[in-house]
Amino acid sequence: MLEQKIIIFVSFGYMGLLFAIAFWGDKRAETGKSIISNPYIYALSLAVYCTAWTFYGSVGAASRSGATGFLNIYLGPTLMMILGWPILRKIICISKINRITSIADFIASRYGKSATIAGAVTIIAVLGIVPYMSVQIKAISTSFQLISQYPDVYMAKTASSMSATKDTAFFVTILLALFAVVFGTRHLEATERHEGLVAAIAFESIVKLIAIISVGLFITYGLYSGFGDLFAQASLVPQIKQLFVMEVNASTFTGWYNALFLAMMAIFLLPRQFQVIVVENVDENHLKKAVWLFPLYLLAINIFVIPIAFGGMLHFYGQCFSDPVCKLSLPQTFGGILKFTNGIVDADYFALTLLMAKKQQGLALFAFIGGMSAATGMVIVETIALSTMVCNDLVMPVLLRLSFLKLKQKSDLSRLLLIIRRVSILLIVLLGYLYFHYVVEYYSLVSIGMISFAAVAQFCPAVIGGIFWKGATKSGALLGLLTGFLIWMYTLVLPSLAQAGFLSQDLLTHGPFGIEFLNPLHLFGLDVQHLGFNQYTHAVFWSMFANIALFIGVSLFSKQNAMERKQATLFVDVFKYSEESEKSSFWKATAAVVDLRTLLERFLGKNRTDDALALYAKEHNINWENKLIADAGLVSYSEKLLAGAIGSATALVMVRSVVEEEPLGMDEIMDILDETQQIIIYSRELEKATRDLEAANERLKELDRMKNEFISTVTHELRTPLTSVRALAEIVQNNPDLDARKHHQFVGIIIKESERLSRLINNVL
Repeated sequence: MLEQKIIIFVSFGYMGLLFAIAFWGDKRAETGKSIISNPYIYALSLAVYCTAWTFYGSVGAASRSGATGFLNIYLGPTLMMILGWPILRKIICISKINRITSIADFIASRYGKSATIAGAVTIIAVLGIVPYMSVQIKAISTSFQLISQYPDVYMAKTASSMSATKDTAFFVTILLALFAVVFGTRHLEATERHEGLVAAIAFESIVKLIAIISVGLFITYGLYSGFGDLFAQASLVPQIKQLFVMEVNASTFTGWYNALFLAMMAIFLLPRQFQVIVVENVDENHLKKAVWLFPLYLLAINIFVIPIAFGGMLHFYGQCFSDPVCKLSLPQTFGGILKFTNGIVDADYFALTLLMAKKQQGLALFAFIGGMSAATGMVIVETIALSTMVCNDLVMPVLLRLSFLKLKQKSDLSRLLLIIRRVSILLIVLLGYLYFHYVVEYYSLVSIGMISFAAVAQFCPAVIGGIFWKGATKSGALLGLLTGFLIWMYTLVLPSLAQAGFLSQDLLTHGPFGIEFLNPLHLFGLDVQHLGFNQYTHAVFWSMFANIALFIGVSLFSKQNAMERKQATLFVDVFKYSEESEKSSFWKATAAVVDLRTLLERFLGKNRTDDALALYAKEHNINWENKLIADAGLVSYSEKLLAGAIGSATALVMVRSVVEEEPLGMDEIMDILDETQQIIIYSRELEKATRDLEAANERLKELDRMKNEFISTVTHELRTPLTSVRALAEIVQNNPDLDARKHHQFVGIIIKESERLSRLINNVL
């Protein structure tokens, strides 16, 4: 009997272990012994992509659609890592130089450090991720309810039918939020790596991988005699056999490639993925190993998905396939509403329920921990990333504009920033819980996750277009984002609210106010059945079409200001200017050093400000006692320090409030960039000359060695005849009575050796 108190004890013990790992990681970082400064930890941290959707939802998708139901969600990231790594490398490089803190900060910084764009991206991200977060809460809640009933296997009553105080998911939500608060908001400057948190996430990635592989091995080799036996038995059931092949039709084709595209975008545009891939990156070179380590991880964690799905279907649905009444209660196709009656078990949870049915108590508990690990990792990292965006790009810009708060007169705002981030984490997680409580109950994990994937895909034109096209403007990016987001809301979120009973079903059958042309399921009269579009493909088609069209069209017919042009050049040509960009200043501004120090202390605190300015003074040989006026370089340095705490857009506003600035004209900006480029070119020429000198030096060393060998050889050759001449001459001299024949012979040899000696000397000379 698996008592509930044992489950709770093990769960809290596991969470405590994560606390210990995170605490240990932070302590190691404080002593300068980083545990995340290696590509393997980096690659494991990227596996935060594998959430409860992977651990539970992929099995459910495979039971409904076979391999086509889940493989594209992992093939997309694999293709992006292998083929799109230059894009990721460029984004990482840009972010390190500009001290980027989030996806919102990245997009805003590209388009002239626009606070408007930063706020828009933050709103889209928060609302877009709420459904995805509810998936994790649903998974934890449902799996806990299932395993608490061990050894009985049945779907518990819905969360919407109970109050929050009696709902396990509510308390799990609070615990997750507290964990994120403690280990995600200890440091103010977001560009400082959360080393302890990353270490904990890497450990979670190992746990969930071992857990799902253990489940797969038991089902494949414990319940059956291997893959062959399992597939052979599955092929005897017609409803399972049809999952062995991919049905080629318009709906399958468009839906599969739509999900593939969304997954490719999600791997770096989801706020948590941007956090671990970009913000938490220690070394750009770690990406080189991650591009093959991470796909290997995805392969390993999915290798037993189909065996688990088939094993679960054979056990739970085997008799139901031949019973017409029972068959009606089976899960519908991918993306539909799932209702379970007559004891039917949700296919999403086969990885847990099949173990329970087979009385595998210990393994079932381990599977529960693995699923919880997958869900908690996502919630924690996602809320940390989103809270940074909410604080920097929504709350602080508003508070700083409210004069009655007198925030600009306060000497230390660092504590306020931490409070805002902590409250943001709590509110974001609670939003996810509310969506779960009222909307998600009858949806599969995969179908809800796709809603969030479609939301973050709206960042694609602004991000990818922004790093490759200098002509992209703030107006184009903003209009594209907002239009795409509104269409996403209309075609995906509103239908989910209508199906949950919050809106009239007439919206889905006849359109708003009876206008069929505006029906959110086939907008503008699009014939979705003829094209084979499912609900998600339809939404992505219209939202991305409008987003890209406005992004390009408006950019072509709108102008950039000086800040936009400067940022566009630095982003697009980042590798051209990266070596000197931090040394180059694009300010024509002066300020009192004391004013800049005061500004930094308000947001960073006195200790962090002192450390940062001491480092700057050491690098530039500055004595602060003799430096009263800050030059443009110090102004830019201060702005980048602030950007790490409050975002680039707000940092720009705050720095401008204490400096006397003359805006740089475009000609001056280009002169600075040209000068920087010339310095880089000259530096590269010096490097080439140095390499040439090193090569010449190696050649000289080789010639010197050859010279020594030559002299040694010549000396030997000269000594041989010289020795003969001397020896024979001494014989002739010491033996005056030598007979004439011998005397003549020795003199002949002396003459011959002398001639040989002459030839050797002539050859050498």
